[in-house]
Amino acid sequence: MASTSSGFALENMDVLFLSFAMSSMIADLHLSRGAGLISTITNLGMLVGGIAFGILGDKIGRVKTFSHTVIIFAIATALMAFANNIYMIYALRFLAGIGAGGEYGVGIALIAENFHKNQIGKMTSVAAIGGQIGAIMAALIAAWIIPAAGWHMLFLVGIIPVILTIFIRKHVHESQQFVEAKEKERGSLLSDVAKMMFSTPRLAWQTVGLMIMMTVQIAGYFGLMNWLPTIVQKQLDLNVSNSSLWMIATIVGMSIGMMTFGSIFDYFGPRRAFAIFLIGSALMVYTLSLAQNMATLLVIGAIVGFFSNGMFGGYGAVISRLYPTEIRSSANNIIVNVGRAIGGFSSVVIGILMDKYNLSVVMGFLSALYIISFIVMVTLPGLKDLSKELN
Repeated sequence: MASTSSGFALENMDVLFLSFAMSSMIADLHLSRGAGLISTITNLGMLVGGIAFGILGDKIGRVKTFSHTVIIFAIATALMAFANNIYMIYALRFLAGIGAGGEYGVGIALIAENFHKNQIGKMTSVAAIGGQIGAIMAALIAAWIIPAAGWHMLFLVGIIPVILTIFIRKHVHESQQFVEAKEKERGSLLSDVAKMMFSTPRLAWQTVGLMIMMTVQIAGYFGLMNWLPTIVQKQLDLNVSNSSLWMIATIVGMSIGMMTFGSIFDYFGPRRAFAIFLIGSALMVYTLSLAQNMATLLVIGAIVGFFSNGMFGGYGAVISRLYPTEIRSSANNIIVNVGRAIGGFSSVVIGILMDKYNLSVVMGFLSALYIISFIVMVTLPGLKDLSKELN
């Protein structure tokens, strides 16, 4: 748990450096709002890394694969300190995405195989909170470094996660569940992935439906975290330090939401947990457009964070329960990173909406996405079965 949560924290810290550096990068390199494509390219890298390292995690083991992914995203992030044109930024963010995308499914598989099934919801949520701690670290470090040394130096901090790999290699071992699954393995892993995720209409819709839900999750998250700091700086005339304060309030709300969601998930099942949080997200995200001062922004931001990202850890718990050990790492990474790749385009879409419409339209767009996710969720029979089993 410690290694996975720490990995998620450091990964999210590196990824969100981009959010706080975006305004400075746009000014320094004379970029247009098409800079939102940087986040999209990162998410495409996550898709490539998720598929490749997900399969590798099921093939050679979770621990080795996890440490490899940490090294890749850490080095790629640190090299951003030397990036001076958009093409180098694209290349490095794609590489960072490969490492970050590979890490998720492997880490979730480690948790699922080391805790009782009735604890997985809470444990994956605790791990996801690690990611939010990383976001708070990013906000604090950015507020300190960018004004003093510029955005290039901010990314140099990204080399820190390499230290984590030393701990992983010494103290983390493969689970007995994984070892036993490997001993029973007979066929090709690729054919097993295809068979266990898409071989029947029910399985295919379950997989595609979860991808749609994850797409909405990522679209909402990146829409809020990548662009709203910039919006807030302009709409309320705040500086980087004050927009970081808003980000911290939102992240605190997210962390409380994750713990709440994990408990609801384990006690009442995934359908009820997702229903509460998806409807809450659709209702509350629109209220951000009503904020007119810093105090209301902090309160609304925390509540929106509670609902919109509180359910993030639940996806890993659901996927780990619905798909067998043999493909658990692959299933998590494929579903989550397809969602990241598609949902990442929300940064581009929101940039376009910001150019043409007001903040109310942007928030209305995000609210509609959560309603779509809710409709998909209630049609997934696997979630209904899990809820019955937990109850």
